[in-house]
Amino acid sequence: MGIPYVPVLGLAGTDLLRRRDDMKLLPDPFHPERQTVVAQALRPDVALFHGLRADRAGNVCFGYESDNVLLAEASRTVIVTVEEVVDALTPEERAGTFLPGILVDAVAEARYGAHPAGAPGAYPQDAEHLVWYAEQSQSDEAFADYLRQTVHDLPDHAAYVARFVPEGWGQNGQLRLQAAGD
Repeated sequence: MGIPYVPVLGLAGTDLLRRRDDMKLLPDPFHPERQTVVAQALRPDVALFHGLRADRAGNVCFGYESDNVLLAEASRTVIVTVEEVVDALTPEERAGTFLPGILVDAVAEARYGAHPAGAPGAYPQDAEHLVWYAEQSQSDEAFADYLRQTVHDLPDHAAYVARFVPEGWGQNGQLRLQAAGD
């Protein structure tokens, strides 16, 4: 969106402002007798999302409600991985959060790209893997080992899927993607 700051409700009068240099208490521009907290807007260099489908024009269907459009508008570069790239999205696939291609810099097909998190309408969370992840994130050494096993020692995404995605996700090895609301 390119805005320099945003108003934040509910923080006036708290001690949070003493600990944060990215927030200030200022007069409300519409009611100067009132004070309002403003926070410096974030401007990420890159936003990375995973969706269900994208078409060849870069339009993305997430299939669920999210703040992804706001995050994309704030970011300098937007990269999206999806379960499937299709020629054109159908009107039904535009339900939920729809990210227009004009906000997207790159799209890559990466089936099971949300793993171990789930992809609503495609597959559930991998609870066992998430427990392992939580255990491995308890120390720097354990997390480094987790990254070695799940990222650094694998040649590509296909190797990750072969090693970590449980058997039986999808039908006959194919995803059963559903439009939002199905």
